[in-house]
Amino acid sequence: MSVPILLYHQIGQLPRRKMSGRSLIVDPKSFYTQMKWLKKLGYQGISMREGMPYIRGEKTGKVVIITFDDGFVNVLENAAPAMAEFGFTSTNYFVANQTGGSNEWDQKSGAPFVPCMTKEQIREWADLGHEVGAHTLDHAHLSQCSEEEARRQIIDSKAILEDITGMPVPSFAYPYGDNNASHRKIVEEAGFENATTTVRRRATAQDDPFGIPRIYVRRNDILPLFLFKTLLQRRK
Repeated sequence: MSVPILLYHQIGQLPRRKMSGRSLIVDPKSFYTQMKWLKKLGYQGISMREGMPYIRGEKTGKVVIITFDDGFVNVLENAAPAMAEFGFTSTNYFVANQTGGSNEWDQKSGAPFVPCMTKEQIREWADLGHEVGAHTLDHAHLSQCSEEEARRQIIDSKAILEDITGMPVPSFAYPYGDNNASHRKIVEEAGFENATTTVRRRATAQDDPFGIPRIYVRRNDILPLFLFKTLLQRRK
């Protein structure tokens, strides 16, 4: 069995001007339509912690794992209500040092300011039944970090988010998908149970649990393309 894991970033209104990362902003109406059609076709949207038994082949069923990178406020405001309507859950990977901050890592390349969730909003996200995952301390390019710094980025992000939520944080996502074997080992040693990348295909039991692929969802993915990528496209 192969399982689609959707990768979103922002769910918000599209900017008028061209800018870095514009393709990663999905309009709220488009997101709602995508969720509605998944439900209509008999699929259940779930988080990574709920989805791992399906990836390992321990459970079977029509499921789609929904993930968000970076912890933006617009996901809580625009995506959470749509998922609640259809009974879906998801995982959001938070940049631990930007709690109540913004997308500082993107602004260097010309992207506009986008707020990240506060501690209270992260707790609200978790209270809605969604999973809190870790995305390093600073949205770090791990391959550009020393081993000591990479270890700090991974381990401390888990500790901070667990302190905020009072819950275990078993899921990790590599910023930019940037990772190697040593990073995967650190993630495992830190106590994470899984880690996702930006490799673009469906997940299977044969995948390294600390190098799980996902499927990008972009603003220009019209509904037929979204459904094809999510439900029909085979593993490459």
